[in-house]
Amino acid sequence: MNILVCDPVSPKGVALLQQQPEFKVSVLNRKHSESELLPLVSDMNALVVRSETKVTRKVIEAASKLRVVGRAGVGVDNVDVEAATQRGIVVMNTPGGNTISTAELTFSMLMALARRIPQAHMSMKAGEWNRKAFQGMELYGKTLGIVGLGRIGTEVARRAQAFGMEVLAYDPYLAPSKAKNLQVEVAELNQIYARSDFITVHMPLTEETRGMLNADAFAKMKHGVRVLNCARGGIIKEADLITAIQSGQVAGAALDVYETEPPPADHPLRALPQVIMTPHLGASTSEAQDNVGIEVAEAIIDFLVHGAVRNAVNLPSLDTKTYELVKPYLNLGEKLGRLLAQLAPKSNERLVVSYGGKAADLPTDPITRAVLKGFLEFAGGSEVNYVNVKLLAQSLGLRVESIKSNEETDFSEWLHVIVSSDGQKHSAAGTFFSARHHPRIVRLNDRPVEIVPKGVLLLMTNKDRPGIVGYIGTLMGKHKVNIASMSLSRNTVGGQALTVLNLDSVPGPALLEEIQQDPDISNVRIVKL
Repeated sequence: MNILVCDPVSPKGVALLQQQPEFKVSVLNRKHSESELLPLVSDMNALVVRSETKVTRKVIEAASKLRVVGRAGVGVDNVDVEAATQRGIVVMNTPGGNTISTAELTFSMLMALARRIPQAHMSMKAGEWNRKAFQGMELYGKTLGIVGLGRIGTEVARRAQAFGMEVLAYDPYLAPSKAKNLQVEVAELNQIYARSDFITVHMPLTEETRGMLNADAFAKMKHGVRVLNCARGGIIKEADLITAIQSGQVAGAALDVYETEPPPADHPLRALPQVIMTPHLGASTSEAQDNVGIEVAEAIIDFLVHGAVRNAVNLPSLDTKTYELVKPYLNLGEKLGRLLAQLAPKSNERLVVSYGGKAADLPTDPITRAVLKGFLEFAGGSEVNYVNVKLLAQSLGLRVESIKSNEETDFSEWLHVIVSSDGQKHSAAGTFFSARHHPRIVRLNDRPVEIVPKGVLLLMTNKDRPGIVGYIGTLMGKHKVNIASMSLSRNTVGGQALTVLNLDSVPGPALLEEIQQDPDISNVRIVKL
């Protein structure tokens, strides 16, 4: 079997591959463009990459014998996972391999900001001796605001506590019990901004987090705050950061990641002496590189030699026959999780997945992981996958349970998901019509419904009055929004009804505002599945 190592990977990982008698390992000595890769991959059974090589759809189509792509690192943005999945190619990554390295880099940057070490170093190299120009500040007694308390944020918090810092943490997905165990104070974003001497971000780049540290956020921060980003470029709006530094509102920044990488040679950040910059070094330690290199090599060996799947982002760890049996439930479970993520509060203590009827005979672990993947996508972004999702749940303090239920229902097989925290509970259940070909959501917060789990849903609570269905349909037509299907569930005649519409497009603000003006309609929500 032919293995192509496209990017620099730890020699220990390469050596593991080379020790396999079945493997013929080729190592590229420089970055190759897409056109250069095409003729090289035609006979390859496996590709090993880091972040430089782009495994595009064209590359995947050219690799007719390709069975697995191994990413030595966490993110798989440089791999077309959808194209790989369509071709039946497994994509693997190495979750958790750079946690300590990134946490240590963050804390190193924190200390460098506090004591102005890089600036003093450059002054000394220039032949100067200017002690007064580089007066710093102690970390002891200062307040560190951590935005995102996952694996890396947690490690940063522990190091800050060891230095006698007060630690505030904001993570809308963090369970209160997890924060209590870490002995950090949970705070809202505005509190983080107002009280923190240093603010560090440790979140994935999502629609929610992109540009969240912007001009409005900087204006709310304590004057003279120092900010750090060793997570993902784009979380900090760089133009606004530059303005805030020039005005003195932000005293300094330490950045390892950027909106564009590498940043242009004439980027204004490079000219600001208050800014410490490193070239995306979060995972650049020998230990981290050995960890991810060995881990990706072991995963590829397990798959190609032994047929075992681990660390896959697009396939649960199942043999082919079992995978075909559970595949419909993987899709349904992910949709139920995604639905509840948009209806329930962000912070939850417990998630329970119940399997009933024929579903109780299936392997529950991959299905539960699918539910979690849908539920935590908004917390973890594109890095959430079947492999790391339980680790993410654990880091957020979310207790996950799978149970086989003997509850009697009208269905021969079903899946029921409940999320709860502080006495609040949200739930959804699904089943299949026509031999698992047509999934349906059949229960929502204990109300019977029949919802096709795809596309855009509009949910509302309304009074059960004559003509309200026609009224809603007229509004939709007025605003050019087409209704694909509708589900109505009322408690009593003339009482409260739950109305769910499958829509062909996302309704605009004007339509939502007009709907909510009706005194008999409330709790209007848009959900994207």
